[in-house]
Amino acid sequence: MQAVNPFHLAIPVKNLEVCRKFYHEVLGCSEGRNHSVWIDFDFFGHQLVLHQNGYLADANKGLHNPVDCHNVPIPHFGIVLAWSDWENLAVELKNKGIEFIIEPHIRFKGEIGEQGTMFFYDPEGNALEFKAFKDIKKLFAK
Repeated sequence: MQAVNPFHLAIPVKNLEVCRKFYHEVLGCSEGRNHSVWIDFDFFGHQLVLHQNGYLADANKGLHNPVDCHNVPIPHFGIVLAWSDWENLAVELKNKGIEFIIEPHIRFKGEIGEQGTMFFYDPEGNALEFKAFKDIKKLFAK
């Protein structure tokens, strides 16, 4: 598998300071460049930019799609971690009192796409998914 280039994602938030604290203190993302209305974060090696504006991200909270007996929120974004990092993050988030949309669990158990996954919202209602594969070579396997 070849190396993956970092992605860039910019999302709207209403309260930049609340989100700054969440992405830095809860998820451990380091802060990069910033301005009074935006902040860059190192989101597990990728560039995530929070832009403050009046958009209400919570409007997306009602959209879901059924996947493996769970109602997966859409849209969502996240990262694929190494298995042990995913397990450690799940414990850390539980200890920090994160309210999960979908609790950390194994999806597609016994199938080619078997993966650990968990979903939760950031303070602005943006849905995040963190997942891991025991065999990363099966990330795109059918």
